[in-house]
Amino acid sequence: MSTTFLMAFWGFLCVYGVLLVWLTPRASNAEGFFNGVVNGRAVSMPMLTLSVFISWIFAKSITNAANLGASYGLVGGLAYATWWLSIPVAGVVILYLRRRFAATGLVAFLMQRYGRAAALAFSLAILVRLYNEIWSNTAVVGGYFGAPGSTGFIAAALAFTGFTLVYSLKGGMRGSLFTDAIQSALFVVLLGLVMFWVLPRTSTNETSLLHAGEWTLAGGVDLLLVAMLQVFSYPFHDPVLTDRGFLNRERDMLRAFIIAGVAGFLAIALFSLVGVQAYVEGIEINGNAPAAVAALLGSGTLLLMSMLMIAAAGSTLDSTFASLSASLARDIPALAERLPSTQQWRNGAIVMVVFAVLGNLPMLAGTDILKATTISGTMVMGLAPVFILARYSSGASSFHLAFWPGMAFGLMHAFGMLPDWMAIGDGKYALLLGANAWGLLVCCIGFFLPRLWQARNIQESLPAVTVQQD
Repeated sequence: MSTTFLMAFWGFLCVYGVLLVWLTPRASNAEGFFNGVVNGRAVSMPMLTLSVFISWIFAKSITNAANLGASYGLVGGLAYATWWLSIPVAGVVILYLRRRFAATGLVAFLMQRYGRAAALAFSLAILVRLYNEIWSNTAVVGGYFGAPGSTGFIAAALAFTGFTLVYSLKGGMRGSLFTDAIQSALFVVLLGLVMFWVLPRTSTNETSLLHAGEWTLAGGVDLLLVAMLQVFSYPFHDPVLTDRGFLNRERDMLRAFIIAGVAGFLAIALFSLVGVQAYVEGIEINGNAPAAVAALLGSGTLLLMSMLMIAAAGSTLDSTFASLSASLARDIPALAERLPSTQQWRNGAIVMVVFAVLGNLPMLAGTDILKATTISGTMVMGLAPVFILARYSSGASSFHLAFWPGMAFGLMHAFGMLPDWMAIGDGKYALLLGANAWGLLVCCIGFFLPRLWQARNIQESLPAVTVQQD
């Protein structure tokens, strides 16, 4: 890369960061910092829609979508896009929780329905998810400024983190919602330019792109089935998404989640065509299909792609900081029955700074960004019955008999401890599919066991009725 284009890369990153720091509104109180409330008014539906949409268009996600398109053709891209159907699922379930249980948040709901230990276990699980969101997005941005581990890679990732941290400290959730609107507009424009500039510049026609790949388990359908199973549990361990389900009126929230989910699915599927292009053309992607395809078309296209990634990563990172501060400074202290204090806001800011530092350690170590999705999604499969079937629960025992088996399956898969007989198919994700299919079944059985046990005990305790014959 020439010095001129390298300066253009850094120029955009710096201008982007400075502008958002300048434009982000300052939160004036704890309600604005944690809930995005402005002058007592809740978030509008259009702003919530844009926020949910762009907050889930992670830089790592569009990179993963393109990489899977490069590995499996259109099947891979659609498999990854399927996770975005989690958003409408979350909207429907959150609406149900708000109406039936008067829930004000997922942690508060768990505390009410399943007890303090359940709420604490859930809070720790979402902290792992939020931690993963930091390094997995900063690593993608750094990849456009140099090879992993290089000075340019590390410097860009840390500079990007620094800019995002500053405006997150300034505005909290209120700032995150405001910048999400800007980042959504920037993302849509840049995505349109990328699609217009990249795809027509090759010899591949539209028909070959749409027919690329094989619809077999080994051809990526195994990952598609994993995504279809995880949409019922995956969204609930991401407070970046679920926190937004309690910021405005119920109907507006549901509409926003449905629109954002459909738009996200289409955006991810569309961007995966960049990777499908590499699949058809036989382009070597070296772990980053968007950068590989763009680099073949010149530094200008590569600059455009990096701008797209920065906009996507920024929206996720500021939302992650906002959710981390709310979880550690407000929700977890509430579990210890500590009343809200004037220090909450300051404590939330301290949380952001600490995680901005610690969250980049895996990025420096070069961890695979796809693991941030598949591993955590498998570990929380037990959340599906916990939230969706809450009305049939039998208290804390239902939660724990569903949640912990899911964690066990996820950890066993992560450390390669699952037996081969659990695999479904013979593709790359055969064992992952087996872990999710068998694991979800075990979690659901565990969830209902206390209820079945109670029904059995009640039946046995009933007095026997003797029918006397004449």
